[in-house]
Amino acid sequence: MKLLLTSAGIKNTSIQDALVDLLGKPIAEANALCIPTAAYGQPMSSPGGVWRFISGQSAQPMCELGWKSLGVLELTALPSIDKARWVPWVQETDVLLVNGGEATYLCHWMRQSGLADLLPSLRAVYVGFSAGSMVLTPRIGEDFVQWKSPNGGDATLGLVDFSIFPHLDHEMLPENTLADAERWAAGLGGPAYAIDDETAIKVADGTVEVISEGHWKLFPS
Repeated sequence: MKLLLTSAGIKNTSIQDALVDLLGKPIAEANALCIPTAAYGQPMSSPGGVWRFISGQSAQPMCELGWKSLGVLELTALPSIDKARWVPWVQETDVLLVNGGEATYLCHWMRQSGLADLLPSLRAVYVGFSAGSMVLTPRIGEDFVQWKSPNGGDATLGLVDFSIFPHLDHEMLPENTLADAERWAAGLGGPAYAIDDETAIKVADGTVEVISEGHWKLFPS
């Protein structure tokens, strides 16, 4: 799998360069599918926020980067569609752009839709921001759970072996200090990164690399 796990999208040149490296070609030659699903499980989200993400009007640059083509993949719709129809869409695309919102809700619908089972085999680059990144981790921590899954708890897909605390020191999130992140990490039982909005985690062929024009901290297990 090739992953670019961001706090707030493609916020700077370093993160964009990492994306192009993972793609192996210019953004203008790559086809993308965006996944807005996570937003619907987040109490603070709205239909307007979903529109801004899809239309490239949000503060988290992803859909507006100049893709060759851009489509929308809504996970809650997939269980009602024959897999023979939608599976080729994700198998053939170059990149999946995964919205922020509520990670446990996104995890639930990735599993219900069948996308979770496909992710490890896809050639597409997976680009997430906030919850879209956190959903690939083993746990998100109870602090970030705002939608209770039928199974309960804070477990997510576990496709990487570290957890992510996004939006470190964000001016609109006074609870996201480094001290808060350290307390959060202490309860996880595994390695974790706290990253600000100018930081991303690149994963390719099992190698993890932090890409940053801001600040971040690794909390070892």
